[in-house]
Amino acid sequence: MTDQRSPAAAWEQALRELPLTGSGYGPPQLDGAEDADVRYRVEDTALGPMVLAGRRDGVLVGCAFALGAGGENQVSQVLHRVAASVSPRVLRGPGGAAGRVVDEARRQLEQYLAGRLRTFDLPLDPALATPFQRSVLERLPEVGYGHRISYGELAARLGRPSAARAVGTALGGNPLCVVLPCHRVVGASGALTGYAGGLEAKQILLDLESAKSV
Repeated sequence: MTDQRSPAAAWEQALRELPLTGSGYGPPQLDGAEDADVRYRVEDTALGPMVLAGRRDGVLVGCAFALGAGGENQVSQVLHRVAASVSPRVLRGPGGAAGRVVDEARRQLEQYLAGRLRTFDLPLDPALATPFQRSVLERLPEVGYGHRISYGELAARLGRPSAARAVGTALGGNPLCVVLPCHRVVGASGALTGYAGGLEAKQILLDLESAKSV
């Protein structure tokens, strides 16, 4: 019989059966009496399944692709980053301020991908990022909707003009994809280079913004 579940639902089922080890927590739960420091969900989007994670203070800490550029399952990797950088008390499903910011992120992401939203209005914390990654991510909002910048130009804005490669590596680990627009950073020639969700997803985002910014 053909599986009629949505991609996100299929990922959720796979996660329920996935033993996450070495992180201090067991398989993600749907809900529970124990409160959580982080709530997450896997949502279907026009770009494919994405992991949204919110902290208990109502701040979004994760917006990541569930599938890697090569089609591999990245959900457990995202959750391990959350557990290591924020808290091992991670639960799946709705609950409190964490669940509400995840819901709002899902709503705004849907609006953005439908071309009805240009700027996200969400409380964010790139808590999963390293200090250098943070310094790079903090400059992304300067690159407006429909615009592009090269890795070298972004490195120059950081005062490190020779660090284009390091900037690219930092963006590859962006824990808040789309919301912090690393897709607007391209090669010096304008060519598309690596992207966490794959080059097809990057092209979709750039085409969307190009069409709507006219």
